[in-house]
Amino acid sequence: MSTLKGQHALITGGGSGIGLGAAQALAADGARVTLCGRTEEKLATGHATLEAAGIAAENVATAVCDVGDAEQLEAALSAANDQAPLTIVIANAGTGTAAPFLHTPMDEWDRVLRTNLTGAFLTLQLGGRLIAANGGGAMCAVSSIAGSHTHRFMAAYNSSKAGLNMLVRTAADELGSLGVRVNAVAPGLVETDISATLQNNPEVDEDYRLNMPLGRHGLTSDIGSAIRFLCGPESSWITGAVLPVDGGHHLRRGPNIDPLLAPFVPDLPTASPEL
Repeated sequence: MSTLKGQHALITGGGSGIGLGAAQALAADGARVTLCGRTEEKLATGHATLEAAGIAAENVATAVCDVGDAEQLEAALSAANDQAPLTIVIANAGTGTAAPFLHTPMDEWDRVLRTNLTGAFLTLQLGGRLIAANGGGAMCAVSSIAGSHTHRFMAAYNSSKAGLNMLVRTAADELGSLGVRVNAVAPGLVETDISATLQNNPEVDEDYRLNMPLGRHGLTSDIGSAIRFLCGPESSWITGAVLPVDGGHHLRRGPNIDPLLAPFVPDLPTASPEL
């Protein structure tokens, strides 16, 4: 693979999970990486993980910020850019919730959209300005199979990821003339802390597996490698793509998470027989 030496990537939600997997893939190929996240403790753990994997300490930096706060995010991006010109930005920070549509609290809707969609918008907008000023580069957002396939009881999350897919396509259409490529990956069920609740429920986990032709959970390295490809020179003629990285799950249907919510929601609407 072509080297990324001389490239500088900022990854939101970079202290763990998919963000850290992306950071490791980029750094292993020579890029400098700045891990961005809300807590110093998680960022420090991510930094240590990269060092343990053989990444030189001088090629890893951290920046604390909330992606939903434009001032914090702009400060983090500017500080990183001052250290070395940014050429890659990964909009990975995300969160989720689950509730029946008729009973989804407004504060939960706002919380999820603020991080997953508004945060991604700000990351791509502010990051795109810097990358364009630096002569061009690539950005990648982390979407989800939930952006294209209905997941019952996850209206806020589904909507945020569907919106993110269109955001990526629109940004790609506008920024191509500035030398900035914008793509996304759409993971399925990946082994991370945030998906542990799904994996730990046997019925839900089995339903996921039945809808994956490749029959296994994804690993953060699977997603990190795809992000590395979309941000590297090998994909220099690709922009506006939303790449499924889900073991083939996108070929079938969304998951049935009814067993996860049933104990907590007495009047849970029953899934259709085909589900």
